[in-house]
Amino acid sequence: MTDPVFFVPSGPITLDDIVALTGARIANGIDGSRQVLGVAPLDQARSSDLTFIDNPRYTPLLAATQAAACFCSPKHAAAVPAGVAALETAKPYEAYVAVQTKLYPTSLRPAIVYGEGISPAAHVHPKARLESGVTIEPAAVIGADVEIGSNTVIGPGAVIGAGVRIGRDCSIAAGTTVTNALIGNRVILHPGVRVGQDGFGYQMSAKGHAKVPQIGRVVIQDDVEVGANTTIDRGANRDTVIGEGTKIDNQVQIGHNVVVGRHCIIISQVALAGSATLGDFVVLGGKVGVLGHVTVGSGAQVAATASVKDDLAAGGRYGGAPARNVREWYREEVAMRRLAQREIKSGHNKDSEGE
Repeated sequence: MTDPVFFVPSGPITLDDIVALTGARIANGIDGSRQVLGVAPLDQARSSDLTFIDNPRYTPLLAATQAAACFCSPKHAAAVPAGVAALETAKPYEAYVAVQTKLYPTSLRPAIVYGEGISPAAHVHPKARLESGVTIEPAAVIGADVEIGSNTVIGPGAVIGAGVRIGRDCSIAAGTTVTNALIGNRVILHPGVRVGQDGFGYQMSAKGHAKVPQIGRVVIQDDVEVGANTTIDRGANRDTVIGEGTKIDNQVQIGHNVVVGRHCIIISQVALAGSATLGDFVVLGGKVGVLGHVTVGSGAQVAATASVKDDLAAGGRYGGAPARNVREWYREEVAMRRLAQREIKSGHNKDSEGE
């Protein structure tokens, strides 16, 4: 549930305001002047909360909700309890998120821990250049020739290496390190993100493994979000690039020279080996592995735990190890299951004959 200590709503907001914001319709005649103070799930909502239903499995919870209002599709409107405003819309969750965003704008980026401005406990190199409105929190280290745009927040203990450029309205959270990187506007790096460290490159031989110089950069374009403890290695001889609008989950590994297109979704524990390329709007499920020098075409979707060893065409859906067309993968899985069941049944019959 929401906690007013951590997330203070900007409300109240009236039902009429919600209708104007989302285009929903009050389907059961509740007065539009009713106020909403917060949001909550169906089973936790109080008389001042907004909730939603978007999945039929939660219909039993709808019958007992105590919410002030509930976003619902037309098919669920009649099931909304008397006294709860039925906010009818074709996309209940999308409408709910719009209101939640308006009520809790501070939840969208890592919080300022100590306060705005440059902390006297931070270490800012005299050659660093900061625009107005930058916040540097205690124990952060800002190197020589760093440039940071207005309204960007550098969290406690973050380290920004020499020459790094960070755009405006960014959030670089606590304990993050950024080196050898150019970062656009409105970028969010969550706690513990590592950007710009060496790529894993060695010239192997019978005499030992010689380290290959990694002389590229990391380029993170506008509106990218990177989850906690994700690592993005700098390029070996060209840039590692994360395209605009891409959203990366926690604990993802992105190797040197990787190019990620625009508006991709990369779920936790994905690993992209060196020089892999993703087109635009690619979706990778959790624990997907992509081999080096492989290209995943724009709009492709890869199911969780798949292993991508060959190029994947744009717009396809893939799964399995090695990754292949998802329908082919499903058929193979079903065939293997049936074969195993026949083998088990055959084994039982043989055991019975031997008794």
